[in-house]
Amino acid sequence: MARSTPPRVLTVAGSDSGGGAGIQADLKTMLALGVHGMSVVAAVTAQNSVGVQGYWELPAEAVRAQLDSVLTDIGAQAIKTGMLASAALVETVSEVLADVDAPVVVDPVGVSKHGDSLLAADAVGAVRTALLPVATVVTPNLWEVEQLTGVKVVDESGLREAAEAVWALGPQWVLVKGGHLPGEPVDLLFDGTREHRFSAPRHDNLHTHGTGCTLASAIAAHLALGQDVLGAVGLAKEYVTGAIEGGFPLGSGIGPVDHAWRWRG
Repeated sequence: MARSTPPRVLTVAGSDSGGGAGIQADLKTMLALGVHGMSVVAAVTAQNSVGVQGYWELPAEAVRAQLDSVLTDIGAQAIKTGMLASAALVETVSEVLADVDAPVVVDPVGVSKHGDSLLAADAVGAVRTALLPVATVVTPNLWEVEQLTGVKVVDESGLREAAEAVWALGPQWVLVKGGHLPGEPVDLLFDGTREHRFSAPRHDNLHTHGTGCTLASAIAAHLALGQDVLGAVGLAKEYVTGAIEGGFPLGSGIGPVDHAWRWRG
């Protein structure tokens, strides 16, 4: 019996040895949402529920070779980037993605859930000038907004200014994540003219490791499934909100969100 091939989504990111974030979270999200996930490993981390004990980036030629292997043979209906670690890797990935005819979701990972830096200081400029201009959607949290633009958001009224500052760096759409603000979490999606706000209940759950990776991967998955950006973000927010509610303890620190929450009932 002939089988149809599901939509394909490629993640370019770091490996999380604890399984809660990074490429592991990306591939779990993609499976849960019905697309075929593929991966380019850009860095390897040693991490667990209490923090990141170390990371090692791969050589640029190894990352480029992985990209070429997947894109020249299998192809992708959407691409998601996460931890890229260094300026050399940011520039390598950006150069390849500039020639790819597929939506690109950029999670501009700069720091881990535990506050550990995951991006070299000299790579921030490369993210601004090389990576963001190839992004269909970029999904910064408030710390990443400040890192990229200098804009500090202290309440919901500052989300629009933050989105405008990131959008000026070149992406088509910006989703500023406001979950670290007090009150009910609100994210703002902006395309240079229009804004859309997404609210969700705040779940009293410590175990939220992998939230950002999961959201960006869910957006990419829904884009690959044929949604427009607005629809993809709305469905991704619904998925990640359920995953946060289902987050479970793992180890002695912060556990992961539950990528399989829909299957567990």
